Parts: sequence; structure tokens; C-alpha cells
Amino acid sequence: MTAAAALLETRELSLHFGGLRAMDQVSTAVQEHELVALIGPNGAGKTSFLNCINGYYEPTGGGIVYDGRQITGLPPHRLAALGISRAFQMVELIPQATVLENVLVGRHIHTRAGWVSSMVFWGAAEREQVRHREVAEEIIELMELEPYRLRRAGELAYGTQKLVGVARALAMEPRLLLLDEPSSGMSRQEKEDLSRFMLRIRHEKPVAIIWVEHDTQMVKDLADRVVVLDYGRKIFDGPPDQALQDPGVVEAYLGRPILTR
Repeated sequence: MTAAAALLETRELSLHFGGLRAMDQVSTAVQEHELVALIGPNGAGKTSFLNCINGYYEPTGGGIVYDGRQITGLPPHRLAALGISRAFQMVELIPQATVLENVLVGRHIHTRAGWVSSMVFWGAAEREQVRHREVAEEIIELMELEPYRLRRAGELAYGTQKLVGVARALAMEPRLLLLDEPSSGMSRQEKEDLSRFMLRIRHEKPVAIIWVEHDTQMVKDLADRVVVLDYGRKIFDGPPDQALQDPGVVEAYLGRPILTR
């Protein structure tokens, strides 16, 4: 597959806050169904990169092309409608709502029925609601959240809440899924479970993933490709095994090997 067929391309993407360069001419491409890990030290510009892709920040320079369309500067709701969804580093669930209800929130962009039919629950509205429920239940099963489906999200362990956030993002049926440190705050067992779910998503869903991660063993085990940022600049773009042995990447991680085992 050529670069021209990429689902997403960033072209010399830059983001400046006054004299601070959060990103400096970052160019990369993500293919359909590819799992790309985005790594780098704290403050490297990883979250800023995601913020530009899904419209939270408008880049200072460069551009973003998604599915052959220029999307630079579009607001988040427009990008969500185009098929870009995100699970955030900080869990942003509705704590008093159930897991099922939180996942159903991700279906809002697919609501088409008018307000009259929605109020009386007939015709198109009824068919829509059945479809939304089916998709939500399928994703809950994929993420093994069935035991919690009717539990309030605020009552769940932090690691489980993170999984619910990923499930809600999947409920949008995206073509591009952005995951911002989904394993942060998780135990080793929870990380192993997340790894299984990410492999399932990769094989069962028609979605490409850009995934910000600090656990380099997970990156080595799961990623198709690794993009490394340091002080806002891309210093590596290639296979995981090569990334984690590259002298520039090693130096960025405090000058020592970063493999965990």
C-alpha cells in the first residue's frame, strides 16, 4: 500500500504556543487497519498531536489529510462525523450513568430520526434505538464488560473505567481511533487484558489506531509501527524492534535501553 492510499497523513504538522514548539513539522501516514504507537518522553508533543488530529487544537502550520480530504482546522464534532473518535487519558465518563448508558453516548453521531418519532418511539426512531443497543452490547461483549453493564461507571475500578472509555469511542464505529495512554494507572494484569482487547479490535473492527503509550513492552508486542517524538520533533518512524534499539530513541529515554524485558 502506497502513501497515497493512507487513511491519515500529517504533512509538516506544527503547533506553537508563543515561543514553545509543541510540535515541529511532524509528517507521518497511517494506513487502513494499522496500529501505530506514538511514544516519547513526557512533554514530547504526543497528546498535542492527537489534539490536532481530532480538532481540539488548530495547527500553527502544516496540514492533515484524512481519507483524501483536507481536515486541518475542522472542529471535533465534524471530525467525529467523518469517523475519527478518541478515548482520553483522563477518564471522562458520566459517573451516575451505567456502563451501557455510557457506551450508548458514543452512538449520538449516528442518530438520524426526528424529534417527534423519538419522543413516541416508533418507526425510524425505534429501528435506530434497536440498532444502537445492538452495537453497544456487541462492544461491551468484545471488551468483556458484561459483568458491569448495569453498574454505575463511577463505582468501577479505574482500570475498568478506562476500558469503558475505549468502548464508548468504539461505539462511534470509527475508521480512525485515537487512544491517549489507555494503560496509564492500570495494573500489569489490567494491561494484559487491554492488550488482548486491542488485538481483538485490530482483527475484528475496520479501524486504524493511533495509540499513545509509555509501556514499551506493550508497544513491542502490539504495534505495527512506532512514531517517536522528542521535543515536538519526529525522531523515528518504523518497526517497533528497530525503534526500541535506535540510538536517538534510547537517548531520548534518558540515555539507556528502554526494553522492559
